Amino acid sequence: MSLKLAFGGKGGVGKTTITALIARSIAALNKDTSVIAIDADPVANLAAALGIDETRPITPVAELSDLIAERTGAKPGTMGGFFTLNPKVDDIPDRFSLEKDGVKLLVMGTVQQGGSGCICPESTILKALMNHLVLARNEVVVMDMEAGVEHLGRATSGSVDALVVVVNPGKRSRVAADRIRKLGQDIGIKKILILGNRIRSEQDKTLITDSMPDYEILGFLPEMDEIVQADRDGTRPFNDARNIPDAVRTITGKLMALEK
Repeated sequence: MSLKLAFGGKGGVGKTTITALIARSIAALNKDTSVIAIDADPVANLAAALGIDETRPITPVAELSDLIAERTGAKPGTMGGFFTLNPKVDDIPDRFSLEKDGVKLLVMGTVQQGGSGCICPESTILKALMNHLVLARNEVVVMDMEAGVEHLGRATSGSVDALVVVVNPGKRSRVAADRIRKLGQDIGIKKILILGNRIRSEQDKTLITDSMPDYEILGFLPEMDEIVQADRDGTRPFNDARNIPDAVRTITGKLMALEK
């Protein structure tokens, strides 16, 4: 199974928790399928949401200084000069990921100097790695993006099955969705879906549907006490994947049906 999904949304809407639950659901439903979860959000919280022991060191790819220098021929933190724009990255997912319950986690990290669009060794590695993950690997890739889509480029966007923008009934999350959709459209992502989260009533559903009439709605997930408590405790909700709610499994099934 080869499925490429990106999740975006304003901070606080539950994007990371949903990304983890979808990744775990796919792994639980397809025991023979390899699932890689990519933490591409500068505020890296996907490890906790997946239940990966955070006492185990997870070095973001952007901070692998020796590897970046070896593969690009330039020292991280430098701009300009000469370095390879097509570095070897195919071994990185297996060497630098951590796995739990059938889901591998790879943390991308961020470029510390020059902005997200800088031509520097770190950004070159990150973009080459994302190209490899989306274009070359025959597996499920689930990406927890920041509010933007900085790690995705035009070379990979056409192979992303969907960008799922998570919103809640609050206006700010819906406004953020417009910005995220624009960024996704600008790089050529064709399918952009809305997932309503933390829904407490039919009125919440109606508010999202009526205020976003030109969006395709993937579905809605209710406010869940276990997720609220897990967030407070810093643990993953539904530790036993068999207890992941049917509402999440329904969304997962719809997303799996998008596989090209």
